[in-house]
Amino acid sequence: MNPVKRTDKRAERSRRTREKITRAARELFVAQGYGATSLQEVAERASVAVQTVYFVFRNKRALFKEVVDTSVAGDAEPVATMDREWFRDACAAPSAEEQLRAHVRGSGEVLQRVAPIVPVIAAAAATDPEIAAQWPGGEEDPRLTVQRAAAEALVAKPGARPDVSVDTAADLLYGVLSPELYLVFVRDRGWSPDRWQEWAHTTLREQLCRSSSSEEPLTA
Repeated sequence: MNPVKRTDKRAERSRRTREKITRAARELFVAQGYGATSLQEVAERASVAVQTVYFVFRNKRALFKEVVDTSVAGDAEPVATMDREWFRDACAAPSAEEQLRAHVRGSGEVLQRVAPIVPVIAAAAATDPEIAAQWPGGEEDPRLTVQRAAAEALVAKPGARPDVSVDTAADLLYGVLSPELYLVFVRDRGWSPDRWQEWAHTTLREQLCRSSSSEEPLTA
């Protein structure tokens, strides 16, 4: 067999194993918390030897970081949110309304993955200083950085409300599209993700976009 093909097959097996372990860990972390989950349980859920989990991730903290990172990104590729195709396409939309629709849709897909893990991060950080150090406080929230970039693009487009500043737009996107609020509606109140998405879009459109029935600036 060609050595390159052997290498490719080995790399693919390694990738699948890593994904299987990460998926199993996410399920357990969400169901029972970071502290209560052992690597032995992760190995059993993933149908691998516990030595394999240690070989791939070294320790539980590294595995937890992989779970969080892949939940945010949707895959294991080292691509920042603002460089993701869905975000760039939304920011490139020709009008504020079209950008907002695409941005809410893309954010909803991220929140379906991220929101369930957010309470787990908070609980783990409260008891493990090394986990807390991976998401330090005192710096600007990366999520706010993303929403501010979206806001800067949106307020400059046709159809944006002229009386809404970049700061206000960023705050509105940050608040309405937060994992905490998503959990209130989808987890606690039983809304479907589609219902939440339509509500979020309607709410933000009223705040950020001109009324279609009038060209007059809306008062704050």
